[in-house]
Amino acid sequence: MNIFSGLETIVETNYPLAKHTWYGLGGPADYFLRPQNVEQLKEVIRRCAENNIRIYVIGFGSNLLISDNGLRAAVIALEAEQFQQTKFDGELVTAWAGADLSKLVLTCVQKGLSGIEALTGIPGSIGGAVKMNAGGNFGDIGAAVETVTLMDNQGNVFEKSKPELMFEYRRTNITAKFILNTTLKLTAVDPEQIIRTVKEIWIYKKNNQPLNTKNSGCIFKNPRGVSAGALIDRTSLKGLQIGGAKVSEKHANFIVAEKGCKSTDVMKLIDTIKQKVKQQFDTELELEIEIWN
Repeated sequence: MNIFSGLETIVETNYPLAKHTWYGLGGPADYFLRPQNVEQLKEVIRRCAENNIRIYVIGFGSNLLISDNGLRAAVIALEAEQFQQTKFDGELVTAWAGADLSKLVLTCVQKGLSGIEALTGIPGSIGGAVKMNAGGNFGDIGAAVETVTLMDNQGNVFEKSKPELMFEYRRTNITAKFILNTTLKLTAVDPEQIIRTVKEIWIYKKNNQPLNTKNSGCIFKNPRGVSAGALIDRTSLKGLQIGGAKVSEKHANFIVAEKGCKSTDVMKLIDTIKQKVKQQFDTELELEIEIWN
């Protein structure tokens, strides 16, 4: 029996996932689905639940490492037009989960709306950004979030507003599997003021991050009061290479995938870094990237 009978136009089997991650690594998923609307998404969730199939939701794959063996699971991509919508209403913008974060930041800059310019240069989808409270030295997305519309594993849709939401460093209290959309509260200011901030951020990133490489952003969260990159640097691990995975010479909290790299190379390098930092500083580094296996 075909588990996804009637949904053949949105499902692919044994689907290669590497092209959906910034690392360009990872094996195939048993099922890859692109629901076209909320009702189709509900139906996909129902079929997966009935057949005990694990579900992963993939955005832009900019913060993700997938096992070389792939996933015995269904991977859902919210790529359809409905899931990429953005709507501006004065100082409020509602963005669906599949919308491009970088494009939204640029549009807000052009409109003179301040509140998410701190996310300049951070790739990803809105859904992924909200789920992990994406940000950097200049601020996080959580500060601008007013409401989030969510869907649980039973397909129930509900909304959480600002008083119910908690945004901490790379963490939220959102436990629902699916973020459908979010409304952001921005502030109208002089566009030139925002442009100056954006330029400052780009200069910082260009000088401090390996921008033109295959990487997945910061590998580890910063421990309280200290930079993970600084700890790794002080263990003299910059440039350390395992297989095709290498600790960036420019920023020690980035692992770059070079030619011939496999996910297992990155995972081994992550383990090595964690062990060395633990030995030298008695500090447990916590992953910022997601690892799916």
